[in-house]
Amino acid sequence: MRLLHTSDWHLGRAFHRVNLLGAQAGFIGHLVDTVREREVDAVVVSGDVYDRAVPPLAAVELFDDALHRLADLGVPTVMISGNHDSARRLGVGAGLIGRAGVHLRTEPSAAGTPVVLRDAHGDVAFYGLPYLEPALVKDEFGVDKAGHEAVLGAAMDRVRADLAARAPGTRSVVLAHAFVTGGQASDSERDITVGGVAAVPAGVFDGVDYVALGHLHGCQTLTERVRYSGSPLAYSFSEAGHRKSMWLVDLDANGAVTAERVDCPVPRPLARIGGTLDDLLADPALTPHEDAWVEATLTDPVRPSDPMARLTERFPHTLSLVFAPERAEDDPRVSYARRLAGRSDQQIAQDFVAHVRGTGPDVEEAAVLREAFDAVRADHAVREVAR
Repeated sequence: MRLLHTSDWHLGRAFHRVNLLGAQAGFIGHLVDTVREREVDAVVVSGDVYDRAVPPLAAVELFDDALHRLADLGVPTVMISGNHDSARRLGVGAGLIGRAGVHLRTEPSAAGTPVVLRDAHGDVAFYGLPYLEPALVKDEFGVDKAGHEAVLGAAMDRVRADLAARAPGTRSVVLAHAFVTGGQASDSERDITVGGVAAVPAGVFDGVDYVALGHLHGCQTLTERVRYSGSPLAYSFSEAGHRKSMWLVDLDANGAVTAERVDCPVPRPLARIGGTLDDLLADPALTPHEDAWVEATLTDPVRPSDPMARLTERFPHTLSLVFAPERAEDDPRVSYARRLAGRSDQQIAQDFVAHVRGTGPDVEEAAVLREAFDAVRADHAVREVAR
């Protein structure tokens, strides 16, 4: 069976105020063409279909168009909700849409109930694990500790139990939206803490033939059977070095996996350039970036006059301007934002405690902070659904 694995469409998202809907529509067209031309048997979409719980109408219309075009091909599609999606909204009409061959899996309680497709070698069971917010699903899965590893592990126990009850030789594919240990993050992923207690080991997925992951925006191979497809478009300048693609996966009669990357269209390349303003305007080595979306970091010791206007004369698609004068890290003028860059909410809170009282939180206090952040995140998810 030949699968096309994609994720993290983030329909409705902009790039530094640039509307990407046209580029996202171009990707959908490319996806449909790939399914047709490469004789794909099933499409898997591993979450974050939308960029937010209540997407703009234009994004909903594009999603509707994608569903119709995939259904018209007669190729089954299995799709889960991610942390950016409203699972309940995305799942509206799932039963009816499923009759057209587009299977939406947004309910945690259905983790062990697969979509079963068949090829010449027998059945392939597709298990959809939507994003599992630990605080909201721990009771469903009967776990005492509300952690990502615990709830995902319990969901996979249901998968393995169902699979064990099926005919010998049944092959299996799991769709999941999570941060798996070993994956490389970028700046554009939000809401699932990167690292720490939010990370889950790849071993959680043992016992299945292929794991189609979503959440991280870079295409990555954690093991031959566990892969991220990455997002089809770049959503932050930290992805300037990414090669955006989908995985074309062949699952043979015995469940062995071979995979090939299929490149996605690039609406405009990204470039991160840095130096003094005069150097950026004069350096001939930067000529290839003149038509790119540009993030420029200025290192001038004193902020120059009209820097954006002067930059856009050479780089008309400059979208981001960062001022980072070359200074020692202990210089008090180093910005607060720079000091916090790359730190999680938990780390920032713990540093604040250490700053206020001279010593950081102990193990119990750190747990209280973690529970507080989990509660806020869960409350935010509930409020998004209720809007």
